[in-house]
Amino acid sequence: MSQSDAVQRLQIRFAAEGPLKYVSHLDLMRVWERVCKRADLPLATSRGFSPRPKIALAAPLAVGATSEAEILDLLLTSRVDLQSTMRDLSAELTPGLQIIDIREGALKQASLQSMLRAACYEVEVPDRRSPEAWRRAIDDLLARDEIPWSHRRGKDTKSYDLRPLILAIELLGVQEGTARLDMRLRNDERGAGRPEQVTLALGAAEEPTRIHRTAIELAAEPVTA
Repeated sequence: MSQSDAVQRLQIRFAAEGPLKYVSHLDLMRVWERVCKRADLPLATSRGFSPRPKIALAAPLAVGATSEAEILDLLLTSRVDLQSTMRDLSAELTPGLQIIDIREGALKQASLQSMLRAACYEVEVPDRRSPEAWRRAIDDLLARDEIPWSHRRGKDTKSYDLRPLILAIELLGVQEGTARLDMRLRNDERGAGRPEQVTLALGAAEEPTRIHRTAIELAAEPVTA
């Protein structure tokens, strides 16, 4: 079944915490497929030899991170009531999932992935620097025109400029040797900022102990024809 067979689009904002911080993007998609199936949602499916449910997540959540801002987009072949759907889905959720709200989206809306612009994070990282030293490090980093960076994945090494991926950083506090930061990072077709890379660029010697996504920002684009 194609998108043209769909009669309703739902967008579900949800939290993913607890055991789900260790679940990959693809596995989280499978979790939602099972939840929707158990709740008897009339999901639209793709055409082809192996039809797949027409569901998508706005942005992959890195393994090890939690979130209160994930967005699931799905297409249905018959209309449903939002309140009863939220109740039915909530009854089938796996531990760590929580539905925050369900909204109806425009049926011919562009994909969420194409509308992505930024993501916000709350990050905790072990570091003994004072608040003043942290603020200087943040100011110095944001004042730079370029931050050359290399990222190794498997056998491949990718080199790029980290600076355009950093939109804003704010120190929320330092307590008992742990700094708490608020980050707004680019997340679009040009690249996605990673909080652990930003903390390294700020001079932290250790990896963050907590990365929590607090918002996903989408462009307000017109619907597609």
